[in-house]
Amino acid sequence: MNWQVYIILCSDDSLYTGITTDIDRRLAQHASGAGAKYFRGRTPGRLIYLERGHDRSSASRRELEIKRLRPESKRQLVCATSNTLINTLPTKD
Repeated sequence: MNWQVYIILCSDDSLYTGITTDIDRRLAQHASGAGAKYFRGRTPGRLIYLERGHDRSSASRRELEIKRLRPESKRQLVCATSNTLINTLPTKD
C-alpha cells in the first residue's frame, strides 16, 4: 500500500502529524470528530504537508521523526520547497 505522512495546521496554530493510506478519508474523519483525540480541544484546519511513497514501516518511522522535531523545525519542513502543497505558514506574532 501507499502510505502517506501528513501535517495539518490546527485552529490553535499547532501542527498535527499523522499517517494514512487515504488522505481524503482521514481528513474527513478528523473534520467529523472521528479522528485522533488530539482534535478534541481544537479544530483541524488545512492540510499543509504531505509525503507520499511510504510503506507502513517507513511512514511510522517518518511520523515519529517529525513528531520529535521542535515546532520551529516542523514549520521549516512545511515551508521547504520540496513541499508541493503549501509553501507558507502563518507566522506567530
